[in-house]
Amino acid sequence: MPRKRIALVGGGQIGGILALLLTQKELGDLLIIDTPEQAERMQGKALDIMGYRPNGGHDVELRGSGDFADLEGADVVVITAGMARRPGMSREDLLDVNLAIVRHVGEQVRRHAPDAFCIVTTNPLDAIVYAFHQASGLPHHRVVGMAGALDSARFRTYLAMETGYSVEDVACLVMGGHGPTMIPLIRTATIGGVPITDLLSPERIEAVAERTRNAGTEIVSLLGNGSAFVSSAAAIAEMVEAHVRDKRRVIASAAYCQGEYGVDGYFMGVPCVIGAAGVEQVIEFPLTPDEQQLFDNSFGAVQASVRKVRENP
Repeated sequence: MPRKRIALVGGGQIGGILALLLTQKELGDLLIIDTPEQAERMQGKALDIMGYRPNGGHDVELRGSGDFADLEGADVVVITAGMARRPGMSREDLLDVNLAIVRHVGEQVRRHAPDAFCIVTTNPLDAIVYAFHQASGLPHHRVVGMAGALDSARFRTYLAMETGYSVEDVACLVMGGHGPTMIPLIRTATIGGVPITDLLSPERIEAVAERTRNAGTEIVSLLGNGSAFVSSAAAIAEMVEAHVRDKRRVIASAAYCQGEYGVDGYFMGVPCVIGAAGVEQVIEFPLTPDEQQLFDNSFGAVQASVRKVRENP
C-alpha cells in the first residue's frame, strides 16, 4: 500500500514541530509548503528533519516547497498558515489578514487536493474553518478545525497541576468556540475515574476552568512573540493519526453541525469521531440547562465572527 501524502501548509513554529511529530509517528510522507519566498527555508526544515531520521529510526520522506502545485494528490492537508497573536491581541484581531490567506489556501486545495482531509488551525479558528470550507468546496466531513483537542489538553494539564496527580489519568472535555467563551465541562472531568468535584473545591475548579479559557493569552503574554506551538502541534498530530490509522477517536474539534446542540450550518467545538472518512459523527449528548446556556452564548460569539466573514467576500 502506498504511503499517505501529508501536506503542511505553513512552515512556521507549529508546522516545524508538527513535521517532526508526524515523522516520529510515521504516518506518511510529508510536504512542508509556504510562500515562494520561503521555499528554501522550507527545504531546509525538511532536510534537517530528514537528517534526524537515522538516529530516530523513522523512515518517511520529507520535502519543502513554495509551490502549491506540489499539493497535488495530498491525502491530508493541515493548514497552519497565518499571522500568530502578539501580546495584547485577541484571536479575533487576526481575522482580516488570516481570512485572505486561508481563502487562497482553500482555492489551492480545491484545485490540487480535492480529495484530502483538511485540518484547519488558523485563528480565529471557528470563523476561519468556515471560510476555508467555503473556499475549498470540500464536503463538510472532510474539513475540521483543531481547537477542542488543544483546549481539552490544557484543561487536563491544569487539573493535573492543581491536584498533583498524573495528567495521564485526567479525562475531560472542552466544548464551544475556540476563545474566551469556550466551555470546560466540569461534570465530564475525572481523575482515575473519580469526579473532579470530589477532589477539588468549586472555587479551585473554577480557577482551573478560567485558566483554561485564557491559556492561549497567557502563553502569548509570556512568550512575548508568537503563540503556543508545541501543544498545538501535538493536538494536530493526534487528529492526523486518528484519520490516517482509522482509529475512530472521539476528539473535541470544530466540526460542521447539522442541528446538533442547536447549531446548524456552522463549525463548532463539539465531540466528534475522526476516522478514515474524516469527521464520521458528531456526538450529541444532553447538556444541563446551565451548560446549554453557556454553549448558546459561545455559539453567539462564533456567529458574530462568521458574520464578519460573510460581510467580507
